[in-house]
Amino acid sequence: MEYILFIHDNTDMPTKEKDWENFFTLAKKSGLFQGGSEIGKRILLGSKEAADTTESVSGYMRFEAEDLEKLKNLLNEHPVLKCGGTLELCELPRS
Repeated sequence: MEYILFIHDNTDMPTKEKDWENFFTLAKKSGLFQGGSEIGKRILLGSKEAADTTESVSGYMRFEAEDLEKLKNLLNEHPVLKCGGTLELCELPRS
């Protein structure tokens, strides 16, 4: 199953660069990590207003995991989670 992880910008304290480096090392070694990025400037298309995702979501990561518990164990080491912030893990169903 593929997953997208939305990284919310709501930590109790700033994350540290070293913690990110350590997490990316773990994520790459796990074989679950499929990439990701910070989220930049918002461009809204269409004629209706929508909630501004970029006000709370600062980045995303993609994972592929057959064992959800293994993925959750990895995410317990995520710098945002360790600093009191929120991660939002969503399934990406194959259709």
